[in-house]
Amino acid sequence: MGVEIDLSGRVVLVTGGTRGIGAGISEVLLRAGARVHVCSRGEPERLPEHDGVRAEFVQADVRDPEQVDGLIDEVVRRDGRLDSVVNNAGGAPPADTATASPRFHSKIVELNLLAPLLVCQRAWPVMRDSGGSMTMISSVAAQRAAPTIAAYAAAKAGVESLTRTLALEFAPSVRVNAVSVGVARTDNFREHFGAEAEQSGFAETIPMGRPAEPVEVGNACAFLASPLAEYLTGAVLAVDGGGEPHPHLKQLAREFSRD
Repeated sequence: MGVEIDLSGRVVLVTGGTRGIGAGISEVLLRAGARVHVCSRGEPERLPEHDGVRAEFVQADVRDPEQVDGLIDEVVRRDGRLDSVVNNAGGAPPADTATASPRFHSKIVELNLLAPLLVCQRAWPVMRDSGGSMTMISSVAAQRAAPTIAAYAAAKAGVESLTRTLALEFAPSVRVNAVSVGVARTDNFREHFGAEAEQSGFAETIPMGRPAEPVEVGNACAFLASPLAEYLTGAVLAVDGGGEPHPHLKQLAREFSRD
């Protein structure tokens, strides 16, 4: 029997929580009973919801200090508190490292590393006395070399370092952890790998045999926000289906399975 996570009465902010992985995270938190606030730069066509309960929307660019201040203030104005933050906003289009402009690299680092730092910095005074949790959405790219994502991968490596530093500075009242996400089934996945990616043998590179569903990332976030994780801080939780092992390791595994 699975453990049902109850976040009733908790107020959670999910940056970039209107689509893709962010929407999956928001839906799981709503299902757990949390009051969920989401933000993005533009108002979405639809908001995440569960069983008739819809996430609250605040328009904000998390790269802008004044807008982040306004975002935190608005959440507190509406609900009187803030218990958890999920720093999900991020991403990057592929780009050739040798020819991408300095401005391109700067914008990628700003969104994927400096914005989460800014949100945590501004949320800390609100959460310091009441306690709570902050969760960073990282990527397997932080630890695995891959072409065309140099700035993004470096930023995500920075996010994992930032997680450990903030966990040290904000303890014991606020816990700070990260979720390292592998390939997830989103619109970006289809755009990046092609509509037929899952039928092309791509999924065979993942031990679990498929990409993650956004709600599975949400399950990890709900756990980290819950009392079940009350002694967990400074950790990076891998939600990657076992990773993408090197082909020679997969061949060894097949040989052992035949013995």
